[in-house]
Amino acid sequence: MVTRAVFLDRDGVLNANIERGGRPVAPWRLKDYEILPGVPEAISALKRAGFVTVVVTNQPDIATGRSTRAILDAMHDKLLRYVAIDDIRVCPHVDGDACACRKPKPGMLLEAAADHAIVLDRSWLVGDRWRDIAAGHAAGCRSILVGDWDGDVPAGMRPAHARTKSLPEAVAVILREDHLQAAG
Repeated sequence: MVTRAVFLDRDGVLNANIERGGRPVAPWRLKDYEILPGVPEAISALKRAGFVTVVVTNQPDIATGRSTRAILDAMHDKLLRYVAIDDIRVCPHVDGDACACRKPKPGMLLEAAADHAIVLDRSWLVGDRWRDIAAGHAAGCRSILVGDWDGDVPAGMRPAHARTKSLPEAVAVILREDHLQAAG
């Protein structure tokens, strides 16, 4: 049996972003952390189809001091109470740290793939930023861009394989493609 995964960005995919300075950003406080509608059901559908679900999230607010590891852990505890996630990987660094885990680098995906024996070319990444999609490409996954925020996409970047408005729509694409691949 091939182990397939769906790697999931957190903010803007599983939980709502908040707006600061006219742009969507991660919540800093637990009281602002809200799981988006349809997320628990979408993840359950992936699990029924045999996918491992792994959150891969950049959380630079830890490095900058805007939030704390304790708040982040409380947010993840809340997520795990409502959503059947198999693993959560966090990069607490900023770009200047030049770590291997901060998306668009694929470090979190590669580590999770090694730990769970995941076949990357049979897996997906779902994210709401170009960094997510680039990390998926770098790891060899197919990718889906969720939402309508593009930000500053680097010139020449390969687009996502699909684009949807929400995680439930992304899961429908994944399950349809998975069914077609199994039938073909």
